[in-house]
Amino acid sequence: MLEYPSHFPDYRADGAPKRYLAWIARAQWKVLAVGIALAIVRDGANALMPLALGKALDAGLASGFSSEVISWALVLMGLGMLAASFDAITHLAEVMSWMRASITNQRTVGHHVSRSGHSLTKELPTGEIISTVASDAFHIGNIMESLPRLVGGLMVYVLVSVLLLSQSVPLGLFVLIGLPVVTALTSLLVKPLQERQNQQRESQGKLTTLGSDTVAGLRILRGIGGEDVFSGRYREQSQRVRFAAVHVANVQSILMAVRTGLPALFVVGVVWFGARLAVAGDITPGQLVSFYGYTAYLSQPLRQVTFMFQLFTRAKVAENKTRKVLAVEPAAGTLADRDDWAGDLEPLPEGEAVLADRASGLELTGGAFTVLVGADPDESAAFARTLARMDDAQSSEILLAGRPITHYPLPEVRRRVVLAEATPQLFTGTLRSQVDAWESNGDDEAVLAALAVADAHDVTQTLGGLAGEITEKGRSLSGGQRQRVALARAVLTEAEIAVLIEPTSAVDAHTEARIAAQLARTRKGRTTIVVSASPLVLEHADEVVFIDDGTVIARGTHQDLLHRAREGNPDALAYRAVVARTTAEEEGDHAAANRR
Repeated sequence: MLEYPSHFPDYRADGAPKRYLAWIARAQWKVLAVGIALAIVRDGANALMPLALGKALDAGLASGFSSEVISWALVLMGLGMLAASFDAITHLAEVMSWMRASITNQRTVGHHVSRSGHSLTKELPTGEIISTVASDAFHIGNIMESLPRLVGGLMVYVLVSVLLLSQSVPLGLFVLIGLPVVTALTSLLVKPLQERQNQQRESQGKLTTLGSDTVAGLRILRGIGGEDVFSGRYREQSQRVRFAAVHVANVQSILMAVRTGLPALFVVGVVWFGARLAVAGDITPGQLVSFYGYTAYLSQPLRQVTFMFQLFTRAKVAENKTRKVLAVEPAAGTLADRDDWAGDLEPLPEGEAVLADRASGLELTGGAFTVLVGADPDESAAFARTLARMDDAQSSEILLAGRPITHYPLPEVRRRVVLAEATPQLFTGTLRSQVDAWESNGDDEAVLAALAVADAHDVTQTLGGLAGEITEKGRSLSGGQRQRVALARAVLTEAEIAVLIEPTSAVDAHTEARIAAQLARTRKGRTTIVVSASPLVLEHADEVVFIDDGTVIARGTHQDLLHRAREGNPDALAYRAVVARTTAEEEGDHAAANRR
């Protein structure tokens, strides 16, 4: 059985997924227990007030304004003060339950999202995930807030039932049987309400996804004149959400009316039946007043039951959506592996770790600056990702330190092997936080040195230093600037193995030449794998590996491969065609001309 970190409760995948709400409740059972105890005292005081009022009334009718009336009046006042004071304290406990449940849900989803990585966005839309963190957490918190109120009310319901039956069996049975019937009739509207809420929730998730996609691509949409089309789609989807919300409101309004109207009609029935018993002498006038108070009180916990039905339907919808997010498994490693308690996985041995690929026959020289060149840039980029273990299904043939890379704990692999993509992801924050993402190096000089390797002096100047703010997704920077910030981030890690995919594709030739020279010099002695077909980068490579269809075709230095191409070597000719951006036929003609 996996043991989860004690500082952060984690939803166990081996526990039944249907019990997610129960898990949320267990995670805060102490707060719920305190809230339930306080609710019992508060509701008990409220429930005993009709008894004290009835006793005072009977005493007054029997002997006028006497000491007995004063005593019951003092009891009534004490119960009222007790109920009022505990009501305030109970409310604090209920709010605390709501906050803990909401925050626990948000942290659980956020924690899972950070571990699941890109596999999550493959299976679920971004808007669905955002809605899960925002609105779904709110609904789960609501049900935990109302739970102490419900449990306390139901427990006091039993106490009041005993009081009712002890004073009048016929009227007590009339109340105890009639109120649950009224509640059952109200609950018939819960199922259609839940179905319509499901439809509204799905429509809202689609609307959020459409909105985020439109905003993210607004510049591109304007460039092709497509913003009006996408605005129209958003408008249509928002109307669907509005219609779904109206359908929910229709059922909900009926439920609210029934929830209020049926108990009111039932109270009228109790007063009528009790009045007949009082006229017949079966109960006293004070008991009639008490029964009226009991009925009015008992309608509250039963109304709370119907209200909980309504909250529960929303919470179930939220639970289903949350479970869908939590069910996503990461493409690389496991959830336990990513939490750095990897169980039986072997530790990654210290010292130089050599990367190799059994499928292609590639074995990279440790400490070398290696450039991967492919006839298909997308294929070579995908091949580089397998080396960095981004997907275990595709990295099963990759060896690290002589063992399959999937046999090691993922946190150790991430510490030793760093990947920088061609299209970098930047976040809102300071330039320092973007480069020193782990806040581990913590040295401004080291951050500036990494930026210098990436030739990103202009970024520092534009933002006014390391404390300068970068806007969402780095929109305040150009594509080349974003790429260089991401490269500096990879350089700062000083990882033993760095896999860089097209790190200079968005910069000019002069800048690319400087970056290549600085990168080769700074990373000397550490394994660096760069995916690029630029001669400016290839010139600095200790070794160039030419791959095609996942197989190593040729390898050697850049000049060595060009020399072989001049001699007519077909693999080297194919390499030169990629580097020179010509066709294989043109390279063949060029080689034949050289031989003549």
